[in-house]
Amino acid sequence: MKKYNLKDLIYFEEFTDINKATAREKQLKNWHKKWKLNLIQKVNQTLKTLDYR
Repeated sequence: MKKYNLKDLIYFEEFTDINKATAREKQLKNWHKKWKLNLIQKVNQTLKTLDYR
C-alpha cells in the first residue's frame, strides 16, 4: 500500500488459492470504474473504512 500512498481500505476479497486471487485481480483491473464502485457498494454501501490491521 505504501507504493500507491493508499490511506483507507473500503473493499477486499479473500482467497485460499493464489491463482484464483491473481485471476480475480486481473479481471477487476479490466473493469470500468463504475463497475468496481457498484461491486464495492454491494458490500460497503457507505464506503466506510474497513479495519485491516
